[in-house]
Amino acid sequence: MSEIRKMWEKTGIRGRFDETDFRNNGDRASCESTILQFTSNSTSSTRIKLTWQRYRPPDYRDLISFIVYYKEAPFQNITEFEGQDGCGFNSWNMVDVELRPDKETDPGVLLSGLKPWTQYAVFVKAITLMVEDKHMPGAKSKVVYIRTSPSAPSMPQDVRAYSNSSTQLVVRWSAPVSPNGNQTYYWVKWQQQAEDKELYQHNYCSKELKIPIRIAATGIGDQEEDTKPTKPDLDGADKGPCCPCPKSAEDLEAEAADASYRKVFENFLHNSIFTPRPPDRRRRDLFGVANSTRARHFQLYANSTVVPPFQAAGNSSAPDPEPAEQEYEVMEQTVTERELQISGLEPFTVYRIDIHACNRQVQHCSAAEFVFSRTKPAEKADDIPGPVNWEGHDDWVSLRWSEPTRPNGLILMYEIKFKLAAEPEKHECVSRQLYRTQRGVRLTDLSPGNYSVRVRATSLAGNGSWTHTLNLYVAESYENIFAMIFVPVVIIILICSLVLMLVVFNRKRNSDRLGNGVLYASVNPEYFSAAEMYVPDEWEVAREKICLCRELGQGSFGMVYEGVAKGVIKDEPETRVAVKTVNESASMRERIEFLNEASVMKEFNCHHVVRLLGVVSQGQPTLVIMELMTRGDLKSYLRSLRPKEQQFSNLSLPPLKKMLQMAGQIADGMAYLNANKFVHRDLAARNCMVSEDFTVKIGDFGMTRDIYETDYYRKGGKGLLPVRWMSPESLKDGVFTTNSDVWSFGVVLWEIATLAEQPYQGLSNEQVLRFVMEGGLLEKPQNCPDMLFSLMRMCWQYNPKMRPSFVEIISSIKDELEPSFKEVSFFYSADNKPAEAPQLLPDKLEHTTDVTLDPSSSMQQNTQLNPPSPSSEGPPAPSQTPSSPSSPCTSSSVMDNQSSSQQAANGLSGAGLPASVGPATGSGVTMRPSLDELPPYAHMNGGRKNERAIPLPQSSAC
Repeated sequence: MSEIRKMWEKTGIRGRFDETDFRNNGDRASCESTILQFTSNSTSSTRIKLTWQRYRPPDYRDLISFIVYYKEAPFQNITEFEGQDGCGFNSWNMVDVELRPDKETDPGVLLSGLKPWTQYAVFVKAITLMVEDKHMPGAKSKVVYIRTSPSAPSMPQDVRAYSNSSTQLVVRWSAPVSPNGNQTYYWVKWQQQAEDKELYQHNYCSKELKIPIRIAATGIGDQEEDTKPTKPDLDGADKGPCCPCPKSAEDLEAEAADASYRKVFENFLHNSIFTPRPPDRRRRDLFGVANSTRARHFQLYANSTVVPPFQAAGNSSAPDPEPAEQEYEVMEQTVTERELQISGLEPFTVYRIDIHACNRQVQHCSAAEFVFSRTKPAEKADDIPGPVNWEGHDDWVSLRWSEPTRPNGLILMYEIKFKLAAEPEKHECVSRQLYRTQRGVRLTDLSPGNYSVRVRATSLAGNGSWTHTLNLYVAESYENIFAMIFVPVVIIILICSLVLMLVVFNRKRNSDRLGNGVLYASVNPEYFSAAEMYVPDEWEVAREKICLCRELGQGSFGMVYEGVAKGVIKDEPETRVAVKTVNESASMRERIEFLNEASVMKEFNCHHVVRLLGVVSQGQPTLVIMELMTRGDLKSYLRSLRPKEQQFSNLSLPPLKKMLQMAGQIADGMAYLNANKFVHRDLAARNCMVSEDFTVKIGDFGMTRDIYETDYYRKGGKGLLPVRWMSPESLKDGVFTTNSDVWSFGVVLWEIATLAEQPYQGLSNEQVLRFVMEGGLLEKPQNCPDMLFSLMRMCWQYNPKMRPSFVEIISSIKDELEPSFKEVSFFYSADNKPAEAPQLLPDKLEHTTDVTLDPSSSMQQNTQLNPPSPSSEGPPAPSQTPSSPSSPCTSSSVMDNQSSSQQAANGLSGAGLPASVGPATGSGVTMRPSLDELPPYAHMNGGRKNERAIPLPQSSAC
C-alpha cells in the first residue's frame, strides 16, 4: 500500500482514496514465491505420474491444496500465462490435489487420459489462505515438459491395390492418423481366396444362364464384374471394339436380369470376411488384431519384393464338382515404405491383403486395414494343353482332352465346334460337371463322313484359344443301313393294320347303333359350361337387375366393378354393390373356383364378415354381387393415414381406442368363422375391408390375392403362400388351424400399429421362413401402446395351443369397444352363448373374474360339460337381408350333433369345454381345452379333416 500511496502523490490527483478499494480490486498475488521442484515423474502411453517437494508455509494451516496445470505443448516455449485472458478463458487443464494426511510425504498426482507420444507442459501451484493485512508467501514450480510413452499406432489409411501383371499386385496406403511413435513400420499379409462356391454348382451351358466374367484390378482399387451371354460366336474369331449400339428390348431385359446376379458378389464378401470355424479344429487368428508381441523375427525390406512358393492349382482332377474346403497359406512381409509389390501370385486370382501399422518401440501393431484385389489373367493359361484324342464307333465319337493346368480362376465350360465336309458348323457345350465325370464328351447321331473338330475352354477371364483342327472319320455301318430300311417298313405295316382294324370296328359299331333307327348323342366331357356344374338357387339374381358403373380394381379371377343392384336387399329399391367378374378367357376350373368361393360365403351371416348379396350364373360373364366396401381394403386405408411428408421416423398413430375397435371387429368376424368351423388361412390387412362407417370386416377369402401378389411366396413349386403372416407350424408342416389364424391376427395388429408397413421388412421370403420357424418375432413398433403389443405377443406364442382364442381376445378388450359393438357383434349374440355348465353354480359365479391371456394361466383343467343343442337355423332367403347392422350376427350353418372330439374348440361350443359367462353378467370365465380337444388341422390343399365341407349346391335331380 505504501507504493500505491507514492504513485498517488506523484500523479497530483487531489482527494483521498479508500484502501479497501485497492485491496478488493482483483486477486492478490504473492510478492514472494517459493520455487517448487519436481522430485520424480514416470510416464506411460496415456498417463503421467508426478511428485514434487513438500512445501511448508510458516503456518501449515494456511496451505489449502495444490493445483496442477497441464496442456499439450508441441514446442517448449510456453509460459504459465499463455492461453489466459481477462474474460476467464484458460487453455490449461487443471487438477486439484488435496493435501495428504501424512505431512512428511511428498505430494503427487496421476494425470490420465493423455495422448500417446505427445509432449505436455506441466507446472504446479500451491493455494494458500489469504488473510487481511497478512503477508502470505506463495509457491509454484517452473513449467516442465514431459512426453508420454509411445503406443500402437492407428490403422493405415486409404489402402489401394492393383495388378500390373498376372503374378504381381501393387499395394499402396497412407500413413496412420496417429503414429503414436517415431519408429513406425508396416506388417503386410496376403492370402489367396477361393472362388465363390456357386460358380462350381451352376451349369453354364444353359441358354438362360449367363457366364460371370471377372475383371482384374487394373487401376487403384478397381475390381469389377461383368456378364456375357452364353451364345456361341459363329465365326469363332475374336471381335474387336465397336461403336455402342442403341439398347434393344432384349438388352433392357438382360440388364434387369443382371440384378439377380448381384448376390454372387454379396456371397463373395460374406465368404471372404466371415469364415466359419470347422468344429474339429481350434481357432486360428489369421487376420485378427495384431496387438500381441510377435515372437517370430521379421526381416525388414525397404519396399522389396518377396516371392512365395506357388499355390496349388484350383482345378484339380478330382471327380468332385465342388472342391473341398481348402485353407491357403498366409504370406507376410514387413516394410518401412508405404508401398509393396507382391510377386509370385497365381494368375487371375483374388487375394486378401491386410496391412497393420506397427511401432518398433512397443512391439505392438494396429488393427488391420484390408483390401481384395485380383491379378491379371495370364496369356494362353486357358488353352487346352496337348492334342485332343478321339475314339470312333458306329455313329458316335468320344473326344478326350486335358484340362488347363493353371487356368485363369477356374474353367466354367468347354465349347466344341464340329462340321461334316461342307455342312454348317455345329456347336456343342460341355459343362464343368460333365467334364469332371467323363473327362471329355461323346458326340452322338453322327452321319458317316469326314469331320473337323475344334475345342476351347472358357474360364472366369473369358474364352481360351481354339485347339488345332482335329480331323476324324466316321465309318458307314451296314447294320445301320439295314435297320434304317427294315424298321420303317415294319412300322408302316403296323400302322396300316391298326388303321384297318379301327375302320372295321367303327363300321360294325355304327351298324349296330343305327339298326333300330334311333340316334344316340353323347356329350363331350371336355365341353361344358358353368351352368351345367352350378345349379341356380335362391341366391340367383337376374342379369338385367345389375348395372355396372365403374372399375374398382383387378381381382384374382377378373375385374371388380362398382355397380347398382335392384331388389337384392329387402325394402331397398337400389343398392350400391361390388360386382366381381371372371375373365372371358378363364378356364373351366377357374370358373368353378370362382363360384365355389361365392358358395362358401352363402353360409355366412355376420356383420363383421363381408356379405354375399347374390350370384348371376346364367350367361356370360358370371357375376358375384357383394356388399360394397367404399373405403377399400384395410391395408390401403391404413397407408392413407400416413402423413404426406412420408416421415416414417415419427408416425402419428390413430388413438388406441380406434385401433382396439378395429381389432375387436376383426376378431369378432374370425370368431364367427371359427364357430362355423371355417379356417381362413390368409388373414391379413389386405384381406380386410373398410365400409363407409369405418367398420372393418373380413374380406372375400382369396379374391384379392393378385392385387398384392408381392405379399405371397411360392414354396417348393406349390401355390403362393403368405409367409409373412403364417405361423411356425403352418410354415413347417403345412397345416392351418384356428390357432394359426390367431397368429395371423397378431400380424394384422402389427400392421395396424405401423400403418400397414411390410412385416419383417428387410428380409427376403426365404429369410422370413427360416426366421419364424426358428422362433423369431416382430419387434415392437414405434409409439405402439403396451396393451396392443402385449396382445400381439400372446398371439405369437410358438406353441399353438398356448395362443388365445378369438373369443378370449374380445373378452380382454371388450371394455374398450364402442357400445354399438354389442348390438351387431357375434360375440354378444345368442349363438356365442354355450350351454350352462351344471358344475358351476350361480352363487359361485359371483366370485369369478376374467382370466388373462397369459398361456400359463389360461391352461386350466377341463371340466366335463353337456354339449349344446345344435342350431336349427337355415340359410336366409334371397328376399331377406342377409344381415342387418342393427341385429346381432347369427350363424346360418346347421351344426350336426357330433361327438365331443368333433366339436369346435376355443371356448365356443362342444363337450369337454367349460362355459363362459355371457357379456350380460359383466365378467366371463374362459378356460382352455385340453390338448386332445383342439380343432383338427385344415391342410394346404383345402381339404379339412373332421370338419363340415361346403360343396357347391347341387340340384335334387342329380
